[in-house]
Amino acid sequence: MPDHELVEQPSPHLLSRSFTRAQVTAVRHTVTLLASGCGLAGRRLEDFALAVNELVTNAVRHAGGQGRVLLWCTGDSLCCEVTDDGPGIPADRVDPGAPPPASAIDGRGLWLVTRLCDQVAIDTGPAGTTVRIVAALSS
Repeated sequence: MPDHELVEQPSPHLLSRSFTRAQVTAVRHTVTLLASGCGLAGRRLEDFALAVNELVTNAVRHAGGQGRVLLWCTGDSLCCEVTDDGPGIPADRVDPGAPPPASAIDGRGLWLVTRLCDQVAIDTGPAGTTVRIVAALSS
């Protein structure tokens, strides 16, 4: 669920890059490699990589085809932030309590992210969206 008291960003980041539709796969692979290097493994690594992929995909599909991804590791957490300049996320999708109906064509991405990560913070409005996710390195 959204949590606004998340880990602060250290400098330098493990990853700081802009992306477009053409780089979605490369971002996912890079995040997976870097997350593994921080100690995230197994199902936790797969879940985190999937969550980042969903956020990046949402940015290119719903927010103008581009965005920015930041990744950093603290002593006990792996954090990622995806930012876009789109029109914002509709209020009913910011904190989805239940999954979309089986007949829905889309709307599962953010719902999945909130279930795959230990912490999620969403800041959205007409000037863009920033979603920050956190995964504990030890569970």
